[in-house]
Amino acid sequence: MSRRGILLGGLALAGGGVFSGALSGGTAWAADSPLITDCNGWGARPNSDIVEIWNQRPVKIIVHHTASANVENYSQDAAFGLARSIQNFHMDGRGWLDTGQHFTISRGGFVMEGRHRSLEVLRIGQRAVEGAHCVGQNIVAVGIENEGLYTDVDPPQALWDRLRQMCAYICQQYGIAPTELYGHRDFNNTACPGDRLYGQLPRLRTEVAGALGIGLEGGAARKASWPLLRRGDRGVVVQAAQYLLRDARATEAAPTGVFDVETDAAVRRFQVAHGAAKVNGLLGGQSWPVLARTVARGEGSDAERAAATLAAARGAEGVPNVVTAPDWQRLLGTGGAPMNTTADPLGPPR
Repeated sequence: MSRRGILLGGLALAGGGVFSGALSGGTAWAADSPLITDCNGWGARPNSDIVEIWNQRPVKIIVHHTASANVENYSQDAAFGLARSIQNFHMDGRGWLDTGQHFTISRGGFVMEGRHRSLEVLRIGQRAVEGAHCVGQNIVAVGIENEGLYTDVDPPQALWDRLRQMCAYICQQYGIAPTELYGHRDFNNTACPGDRLYGQLPRLRTEVAGALGIGLEGGAARKASWPLLRRGDRGVVVQAAQYLLRDARATEAAPTGVFDVETDAAVRRFQVAHGAAKVNGLLGGQSWPVLARTVARGEGSDAERAAATLAAARGAEGVPNVVTAPDWQRLLGTGGAPMNTTADPLGPPR
């Protein structure tokens, strides 16, 4: 088992965050598993092909939402019906071999195994089931789908409680640091898991750490990220993105600070040119790291103008001599503890 940065008495994090408390053995790692219904229990179809098991442990957890209706039926029957409908869509609509995510949590707080063998492998805590929930992360991250649409509302308490408990148990079983909890949008161009649920991820990291008896210090609960921009957004971040899109030759339009039809089209052109998994006009976690390229002071490019625009708006002390991803995130207002950018080698989900 690889535990990066393990030290006696705690785990030192890049960026200055520190976990205080034991991370293996001892009493700190004592998270109880929630009740999890396996695939047979909710009536899953057989997987259509072999579910790949990798001889490595996942290193992060990715939180999703189903973007389905916020139903008021919190029963177990409704939860099992949800699991079946997701599997049918993934197998029949997307052509996958099984449900894409590893686990599903209903609005009533019922936890279900998603992809076959995910529960078995989690109980052992030694290997990873290959999922199909987030491009580039499918063998290094456990995917948890949460029923509902959390753009404007928070998840119900029952769902939140099970999500916290499930994340703590997964962290315990695999030795994943509680800070390594992410949203789908951190890695792909998507609004998932919704603005409200995504905004609660620092709280989730803190509560999971607390459930494991581990203290978070140094602002470790806030992870560096990339802003999600979409049609109708306004402001200096949009203007900076427009400069960067000009720098990338995706548009010749003047930066206005308004995410309009032309900006949407420019983002789509950029997504096509760089092989994005989704061409949807959402500027998110897959496109930003490519768009926000390394910039040298004095090069006179639109990328340098983007950095200067952000620095002026933030009242920063000018632009660094070389602007790299952490500098961009700080200027964009989404800085924090470094992200774990580990990716799997598989490309598109399956």
